[in-house]
Amino acid sequence: MSSYNFEYYKPKSIEEAASIFDQMDQQGKDPMYFSGGTEIITLKRLNQLKTGAVIDIKAIQECNVFEFHEDSLLTGAALTLTKVEELNLFPLLSQTVSEIADKTARNKITAGGNICGQIFYREAVLPFLLTDSELMIAGSDGRRNAPIKDVFNKQLLLNRGEFLVQMKTNRKYTEMPFVSIKRRRQWNTGYPLLTVAALKAEQGIRVAISGLTHFPFRSAQMEDALNRTDLAFEKRINLALSLLDVPILNDTEGSARYRLFVLKNTLYDIFQELEGDKLASIEEH
Repeated sequence: MSSYNFEYYKPKSIEEAASIFDQMDQQGKDPMYFSGGTEIITLKRLNQLKTGAVIDIKAIQECNVFEFHEDSLLTGAALTLTKVEELNLFPLLSQTVSEIADKTARNKITAGGNICGQIFYREAVLPFLLTDSELMIAGSDGRRNAPIKDVFNKQLLLNRGEFLVQMKTNRKYTEMPFVSIKRRRQWNTGYPLLTVAALKAEQGIRVAISGLTHFPFRSAQMEDALNRTDLAFEKRINLALSLLDVPILNDTEGSARYRLFVLKNTLYDIFQELEGDKLASIEEH
């Protein structure tokens, strides 16, 4: 249980949520937005998080949408991972989130909560990075839309008082070949070692990675190497790994060397899945 009290608000509109935040902020209550809340509750129990006011965005209509609108799929930040998985409008996202935590936790964890969380895995962001999605962000200055590449750099870059409302993804990306692979040290249980999501788009294979470093990322340099058609697949993978410019995690889940070994084999499995015919042809020769 929490060791201190806080005020709880559940606004029904974006404007009401932003207004409450400003009021609580002016009163020095260090307010926080809340969607799934699993991480906030955990951190509060560990006394690693303190706030005098919590603003629950789950009653805001725009935060709960999950539907195609013209040529785009709108994914509300307050959608639970279970809902995303069950409706399956974005198969790559569904597959990626289906292995986050367990079913009980996924009933509470939301897409936006996972993306904005402090835990470094944040796998839910990987499909949106791969599809160049656009994010709707709101605060006291109103709403703004921004490409994810402009507002996600190691973490979601929000101004004080802002919160993530929804993600907008071009419909074409929801129909492209994909694969999402999660590797664990214990394989079926425990925290993930790595999660790698990949999409086969017109320009080639796109890859986004979680668990290799302290933040999820997509690397244009790695993708350029992986799509070098003048090189054999193994050479592409080796080249891509040589271009990594992030600090590799080295912890109890796995050493940096082991993580790179697992990533190399996972990339090969991705090629096998998305370029199987070409891979077989090369190996035969």
